[in-house]
Amino acid sequence: MAIEAAAALWFLPFVVPVCLYVAWSDLATMKIPNMANLALAGIFVAVGLLALPLEDYAWRLAQLGLVLLAGIVLNAAGAMGAGDAKFLAAAAPFVAPGDALTLMFLFSAVLLAAFVAHRAARATPLRRLAPDWESWTRGRDFPMGLALGPTLIAYLALGALHGA
Repeated sequence: MAIEAAAALWFLPFVVPVCLYVAWSDLATMKIPNMANLALAGIFVAVGLLALPLEDYAWRLAQLGLVLLAGIVLNAAGAMGAGDAKFLAAAAPFVAPGDALTLMFLFSAVLLAAFVAHRAARATPLRRLAPDWESWTRGRDFPMGLALGPTLIAYLALGALHGA
C-alpha cells in the first residue's frame, strides 16, 4: 500500500466516528448528511497538514476537487446519489494515489458484504431492532454509506497495520 502507516494512524481516530455515523445515517434515513461530509473534509484539511508532506497534501486536496466534479456529473446522470458523491469527494484525499486499484478491490469486498448483510437483516427478525429505518422500505435501493464508510475505515486500518 502506498499510504504511509504514520499518516493512516493520524487519520484513523478522527475518521472512524464520522464513517460509522455515515453508515448509520444512510441506513436510518437513506441520506448522508452534508455535515458528515464537511466533517470528513475538515479532518483532512486539519490533520493532513500534520500527517503528510506539503506536496502530497496539495495533490490530495486536488483529488477532492476532481472526485467532486466526477460525482456531480454522475449524480446528474442519475448514476449515484448526491450524498454518496459528496462522501466520495470528502474521502478522496485520504487515499494515496498509488492505492486506487487496492481501494477498488477493498470497496468491492466491503460492498458485497454490506449488501448481503443488509438484505439478510431486512428479511429476518433482525429488522425489528430498528423497525423505522428507511433502508428497509426502499425496495431495490441500497444505502451505499453502509459500504462507503467502512471501506475508508478498512483502508486506513490496513494502511496503519501495513507499517506496523
